[in-house]
Amino acid sequence: MVNRKGFTLIEMIVVVVIVSILAAVAIPMVETSVKRQKEIELRRALRTIRTAIDEYKKFVEENKIQVDEDTYNYPPDLKTLVEGLEYRDKKNEERIQKFLRRIPKDPMNTAWDWEWGLRSYQDDSDEFDSWGGENVYDVYTKSERKGLDGTYYKEW
Repeated sequence: MVNRKGFTLIEMIVVVVIVSILAAVAIPMVETSVKRQKEIELRRALRTIRTAIDEYKKFVEENKIQVDEDTYNYPPDLKTLVEGLEYRDKKNEERIQKFLRRIPKDPMNTAWDWEWGLRSYQDDSDEFDSWGGENVYDVYTKSERKGLDGTYYKEW
Protein backbone atom coordinates (compact mmCIF):
# COMPACT_ATOMS: atom_id res chain seq x y z
CA MET A 1 0.00 0.00 0.00
CA VAL A 2 2.91 2.35 0.54
CA ASN A 3 3.81 2.47 -3.18
CA ARG A 4 0.27 3.25 -4.41
CA LYS A 5 -0.15 6.69 -6.00
CA GLY A 6 -3.34 8.77 -6.24
CA PHE A 7 -5.90 10.52 -4.07
CA THR A 8 -7.74 8.98 -1.19
CA LEU A 9 -11.49 9.36 -0.84
CA ILE A 10 -11.08 11.80 2.06
CA GLU A 11 -8.75 14.01 0.04
CA MET A 12 -11.27 14.11 -2.82
CA ILE A 13 -14.12 15.03 -0.46
CA VAL A 14 -12.05 17.83 1.11
CA VAL A 15 -11.21 19.26 -2.35
CA VAL A 16 -14.87 19.13 -3.44
CA VAL A 17 -15.99 20.88 -0.23
CA ILE A 18 -13.38 23.64 -0.66
CA VAL A 19 -14.31 24.22 -4.30
CA SER A 20 -18.01 24.30 -3.36
CA ILE A 21 -17.39 26.93 -0.68
CA LEU A 22 -15.39 29.08 -3.09
CA ALA A 23 -18.13 28.79 -5.74
CA ALA A 24 -20.82 29.71 -3.21
CA VAL A 25 -18.89 32.87 -2.36
CA ALA A 26 -17.99 33.80 -5.94
CA ILE A 27 -21.41 33.41 -7.61
CA PRO A 28 -23.17 36.23 -5.68
CA MET A 29 -20.17 38.50 -6.30
CA VAL A 30 -20.38 37.86 -10.04
CA GLU A 31 -24.16 38.46 -10.06
CA THR A 32 -23.69 41.76 -8.20
CA SER A 33 -20.95 42.79 -10.61
CA VAL A 34 -23.15 42.06 -13.64
CA LYS A 35 -26.07 43.96 -12.09
CA ARG A 36 -23.82 46.93 -11.30
CA GLN A 37 -22.59 47.01 -14.91
CA LYS A 38 -26.17 47.01 -16.22
CA GLU A 39 -27.01 49.86 -13.85
CA ILE A 40 -24.09 51.86 -15.23
CA GLU A 41 -25.35 51.20 -18.77
CA LEU A 42 -28.87 52.27 -17.74
CA ARG A 43 -27.62 55.53 -16.22
CA ARG A 44 -25.56 56.25 -19.33
CA ALA A 45 -28.48 55.53 -21.69
CA LEU A 46 -30.92 57.64 -19.66
CA ARG A 47 -28.43 60.51 -19.53
CA THR A 48 -27.88 60.31 -23.30
CA ILE A 49 -31.60 60.38 -24.13
CA ARG A 50 -32.44 63.07 -21.57
CA THR A 51 -29.60 65.26 -22.84
CA ALA A 52 -30.88 64.85 -26.42
CA ILE A 53 -34.39 65.84 -25.29
CA ASP A 54 -33.01 68.96 -23.60
CA GLU A 55 -30.92 69.84 -26.67
CA TYR A 56 -34.01 69.45 -28.89
CA LYS A 57 -36.03 71.81 -26.68
CA LYS A 58 -33.19 74.35 -26.54
CA PHE A 59 -32.67 74.16 -30.31
CA VAL A 60 -36.36 74.73 -31.02
CA GLU A 61 -36.51 77.70 -28.65
CA GLU A 62 -33.29 79.32 -29.91
CA ASN A 63 -34.03 78.93 -33.63
CA LYS A 64 -37.72 79.76 -33.37
CA ILE A 65 -38.68 76.62 -35.24
CA GLN A 66 -42.40 76.09 -35.61
CA VAL A 67 -43.59 73.00 -33.77
CA ASP A 68 -47.01 71.96 -32.56
CA GLU A 69 -48.10 74.13 -29.63
CA ASP A 70 -49.20 71.10 -27.57
CA THR A 71 -45.64 69.74 -27.47
CA TYR A 72 -44.26 72.58 -25.29
CA ASN A 73 -41.18 72.42 -27.56
CA TYR A 74 -40.41 68.81 -26.62
CA PRO A 75 -39.97 66.14 -29.32
CA PRO A 76 -43.09 64.22 -30.38
CA ASP A 77 -41.25 60.88 -30.09
CA LEU A 78 -37.75 59.42 -29.73
CA LYS A 79 -37.53 58.74 -33.46
CA THR A 80 -37.53 62.50 -34.08
CA LEU A 81 -34.32 62.83 -32.06
CA VAL A 82 -32.61 60.42 -34.47
CA GLU A 83 -34.13 61.74 -37.70
CA GLY A 84 -33.58 65.35 -36.67
CA LEU A 85 -35.26 68.66 -37.42
CA GLU A 86 -35.23 70.48 -40.74
CA TYR A 87 -34.48 74.17 -40.43
CA ARG A 88 -33.03 77.06 -42.40
CA ASP A 89 -29.72 78.50 -41.28
CA LYS A 90 -28.63 82.16 -41.46
CA LYS A 91 -27.75 81.75 -45.15
CA ASN A 92 -31.28 80.45 -45.74
CA GLU A 93 -29.98 76.98 -46.59
CA GLU A 94 -31.95 73.93 -45.52
CA ARG A 95 -30.23 71.84 -42.89
CA ILE A 96 -31.07 68.94 -40.60
CA GLN A 97 -30.12 69.01 -36.94
CA LYS A 98 -29.90 65.54 -35.38
CA PHE A 99 -29.78 64.96 -31.63
CA LEU A 100 -29.05 61.21 -31.38
CA ARG A 101 -27.20 58.77 -33.61
CA ARG A 102 -29.48 55.98 -32.48
CA ILE A 103 -31.85 55.27 -29.64
CA PRO A 104 -29.89 53.49 -26.90
CA LYS A 105 -31.04 50.02 -25.88
CA ASP A 106 -32.65 49.60 -22.48
CA PRO A 107 -30.16 47.32 -20.67
CA MET A 108 -32.69 46.25 -18.05
CA ASN A 109 -35.15 44.75 -20.50
CA THR A 110 -34.87 41.65 -22.63
CA ALA A 111 -32.44 41.52 -25.54
CA TRP A 112 -35.16 42.22 -28.13
CA ASP A 113 -36.94 45.03 -26.27
CA TRP A 114 -35.68 48.44 -27.36
CA GLU A 115 -38.67 50.34 -26.07
CA TRP A 116 -38.43 52.86 -23.28
CA GLY A 117 -41.24 54.07 -21.11
CA LEU A 118 -42.19 57.62 -22.09
CA ARG A 119 -43.68 60.54 -20.20
CA SER A 120 -45.11 63.68 -21.73
CA TYR A 121 -45.07 67.12 -20.16
CA GLN A 122 -48.82 66.90 -19.55
CA ASP A 123 -48.72 63.48 -17.79
CA ASP A 124 -49.06 63.00 -14.05
CA SER A 125 -45.48 62.70 -12.75
CA ASP A 126 -46.37 60.00 -10.20
CA GLU A 127 -47.95 57.57 -12.65
CA PHE A 128 -46.04 55.27 -14.95
CA ASP A 129 -47.43 53.64 -18.10
CA SER A 130 -49.75 56.57 -18.77
CA TRP A 131 -48.02 58.32 -21.66
CA GLY A 132 -50.47 60.72 -23.26
CA GLY A 133 -48.54 60.84 -26.54
CA GLU A 134 -48.37 64.63 -26.80
CA ASN A 135 -44.57 64.81 -26.53
CA VAL A 136 -41.55 63.16 -24.89
CA TYR A 137 -40.63 65.02 -21.72
CA ASP A 138 -38.82 62.13 -20.02
CA VAL A 139 -37.91 58.46 -20.44
CA TYR A 140 -37.65 55.55 -18.02
CA THR A 141 -37.00 51.84 -18.13
CA LYS A 142 -39.99 49.52 -18.07
CA SER A 143 -38.20 47.07 -15.77
CA GLU A 144 -40.01 46.20 -12.55
CA ARG A 145 -36.82 45.10 -10.77
CA LYS A 146 -35.04 46.87 -7.94
CA GLY A 147 -31.52 48.24 -8.13
CA LEU A 148 -28.66 47.59 -5.78
CA ASP A 149 -29.65 50.70 -3.82
CA GLY A 150 -33.18 49.35 -3.26
CA THR A 151 -35.06 51.71 -5.60
CA TYR A 152 -37.00 50.55 -8.63
CA TYR A 153 -35.22 51.10 -11.93
CA LYS A 154 -38.25 52.75 -13.48
CA GLU A 155 -38.00 55.53 -10.87
CA TRP A 156 -34.49 56.52 -11.98
